[in-house]
Amino acid sequence: MIRVEGLFEAHITVSDVERSISFYRDVVGLELGIAQQERPAAFFWVGGRGGSMMGIFGAGAASHFQKCHHVAFQVKLDDVLAAPRRLREVGITPFGGRREPIDEPIVFPWMPAASVFFDDPDGNVLEYIAMLPDPPRPEPGPVSWSEWQAIHKT
Repeated sequence: MIRVEGLFEAHITVSDVERSISFYRDVVGLELGIAQQERPAAFFWVGGRGGSMMGIFGAGAASHFQKCHHVAFQVKLDDVLAAPRRLREVGITPFGGRREPIDEPIVFPWMPAASVFFDDPDGNVLEYIAMLPDPPRPEPGPVSWSEWQAIHKT
């Protein structure tokens, strides 16, 4: 079996490539690798050059790609903890696994991993996620970060 180490590439369809380039570069923090006017499309490096990559395609530009609805980005725990505040600062509502607005990350105890979801301008669901060093618990979750802290201390 091949061991998957992380997300290498994901492609999504967007309605406005230029708007999405600004969003993924300036809000999400991805490095733009190349923008192609002829398709239109753009490719971003995730985690620096040579790492993972994400492609965005203008609607109708790549009919063989299906629209994705969710892409998760592995990040550091400190960044997941700061994400709700940072997203709100740029006018984006962070939410949990049931699309409920949140002020702190949620935790999936069975993994365990801390997570914050949010939408891009086209309604694709994005996620910042960090694995936790704690042992997994049988609860399927999700629970709030505060609840996880209380559970883990017991």
